Order: sequence, then structure tokens, then C-alpha cells
Amino acid sequence: MSKLMYKYTHSHLSVRSGIFYFVRRILVDVRQHYKADRISLGLRTSAISKAVRAAQSINQRLEDYWLVLRLQQIDIPAINLVRESPAESQPSINLSEARDLYLKLKGPGRDKTFFMGAHRNIGYVIKALGNNSVTAYSSTDAAKFRDWLIDRGMAKNTVSRIFSTVRAVINLAIKEHGLSGLNGFAGTFMPDGLRVKKRKPIPGNTIEYIQQKCLEANDDRRWLVALLSDTGMRLGEAIGLLKSDIILTGDIPYIDLKPYAWRRLKTTGSQRKIPLVGIALWAAQAIVNQPSQSPFAFPRYCSEQGHKTNSASAALNKWLKNQSSQDAVVHSFRHSIRDRLREVECPFDLIDQQGGWVTNGVGNSYGFGYSLEAMNRWMKRISKFGHYQRTPSNMNA
Repeated sequence: MSKLMYKYTHSHLSVRSGIFYFVRRILVDVRQHYKADRISLGLRTSAISKAVRAAQSINQRLEDYWLVLRLQQIDIPAINLVRESPAESQPSINLSEARDLYLKLKGPGRDKTFFMGAHRNIGYVIKALGNNSVTAYSSTDAAKFRDWLIDRGMAKNTVSRIFSTVRAVINLAIKEHGLSGLNGFAGTFMPDGLRVKKRKPIPGNTIEYIQQKCLEANDDRRWLVALLSDTGMRLGEAIGLLKSDIILTGDIPYIDLKPYAWRRLKTTGSQRKIPLVGIALWAAQAIVNQPSQSPFAFPRYCSEQGHKTNSASAALNKWLKNQSSQDAVVHSFRHSIRDRLREVECPFDLIDQQGGWVTNGVGNSYGFGYSLEAMNRWMKRISKFGHYQRTPSNMNA
């Protein structure tokens, strides 16, 4: 086919060494968008039929693109008829406002620790990223915030707790205000290499030494330590007790642990009956017989207005540190209870029931759990102070 025939078949076709090319001059009104005045593209074919189809396709795409460029250069028709709209189509709430909403809705009945934690954790975000709209934070922002916390030496479990609060605050704000957008703090990756501070159990001989010191001091703070050491209760659970929750009548003395307005329980499984054995029984008897007229077991740290768990923790941990070279804190007694019960081959679900831990598995939700008698038998096996159980010499300690 002659060169003339090529041009007749398609005006933008050319051939070189038997291979077809698409060639077209760039029109003047769109030339400012290009670096050259001509387009030359190899079609990689020597077949005229294929070359024609390819050239037609390229030419149509060029025409469409040039039309867009031309339209961009002209004024929008009837722009004066467009209705004005607000700058934002949806309501906005910044992070500090979301925190206040969270505390207003979730705070009733909670203690000061809940409020302090929310203010502290949201304060970290505002300091690191600014007080922005809750939907303005991206996943990239969340990753930067994670790194900001890590750079300050925070352990993985601490960083995770902070993120948990931030996610909860933002999720609630999105739902309550019907906002469109995602929670940028959802699903943030936590590197495995982060430092994890593991709470160590207190060795048995150290527990015995601490219990002996409690007997010698015989005051309300030591009663609290003694109670925790042989029950595995959480500090907040023990502080919020009423004297009437301590049942010393009957064959098996126990604590009837239940929630109150001044002290909620962590989980539904936390409401339980806890047998009193060993030095915990001694402490319970001292608490019930104390001269204070307050209905609270530990009026120093609890009232109807709430409980001072942080104050109690600071005071007791300081005392424990002076009694032992171990890194012992009050919460370590809960870890120790698990190990002490494991050593006597106690069933795991009974251990969970004793400490108010969540037991996994559908079957564990059936029935009423272990009886107080069964729990009492296992707890007696780990008590080193069995001779302090309901003897006349200590009933009025």
C-alpha cells in the first residue's frame, strides 16, 4: 500500500520501516499544556487494519481530553444561579468536646480515676496532634501519636490503654452526633517489640513475712493488705466494702462482694462470695470490730462520695516496698493467688471464680459455679496462717 493510501485510510497514520505510527500536531488552543507541538506514538504493528483501529482510539481519547482542557478555560455557565451552601454539610465536634460528652454520658457513678484517666489520655492526643474535629484524625495521625507515646518511654500495655480511651471517646461522639467518617484510632498497629511491663507474683516466703508485719502493726492499712493477700481481691473491691458485706456467722466466714453506687465492679463475674481463710479472716474480724461508727470497712479511703483507690495504692505500695526487696505492689497479690492455687492443683475455673476473672468457653456460663464450701477447701490449702481462723484470742483483734 502506498504512502498516499495510508493517509487516505487515516489522516494521522504514518509508517517507518514497515511499522505504523500515530502522528498529530497539537492544536494551538491546548498547546500550552504540552512540551512539544507534535505527538508521535509507535503503534507496534505493520497491519493496516490494526493501525487504523488504534489510531482512531488514540485520536478519540485526545479529542476528549482536549475538550476537558478547553472547558476548564471558560467561565462556568449560569454560575450566578447556583444556590449558596454552608461551609460544612455536617456538624463538627472537636476532641475536647467529645471528651466532655463521654464523661457526661459514661461518668455517672464512676470514681475520680475514670475522670482523671479520660482527661489525661485525651490530653496526650491534644498535646501531640492538636484539638481537632474527631473525624479529622487519620490513621497516619494515630500512628504518629503511638510513636509519640513510645518515645516517652511508655510500655505497650500503657499505650494500648490510652488508645482504648481515645477510641471510645471518638466512637461515642460519632454515634451521638451522627457524623460521617471513620475513627482514625481504630485498628492502630502496636509493634511487638514494645517494652511490656509484666507484674510479677510475690514469692510465698515474702507473703508470709508481709503477713507477719501486718499482724504486728494491726491497723486499718495493714488489715487491708492482709485481706488482699489471702483473698486475691482487687484493691478497689476491698476498699468499697461495707462492714455488713463481711459475714462471720455460720460455718464458713466469707465476703459478699457486690456493686455499690460509690464503687462499681469491673465485670459481672466480679460479683461473688469470697471465703475468708488465714490472715484474711483475722483482718475481716478486726475490720468488723473496729471502733469506728462508719458502715464502711475502710472509712479512711471510702465514703458515699466515692473511694480513693489511688491514695490507698500509693500508701500501701510505699509500705510494701520498705518491707521487701521484691518489686511488690498490692496488685501483685492477685497474681500470687493464681500461682498459689496452681501449686495445689486447683481447677482453673475455680481460680477464676475466686478472683473474679472472666472464664472463657460457653460451658463455663452454665450452672452456678463452685459452692462456697468447695472454694473454702481449696483456699485453706494455700493459707499459712490457719491457726488464726476464728480462735477466741483474735475474735476481738
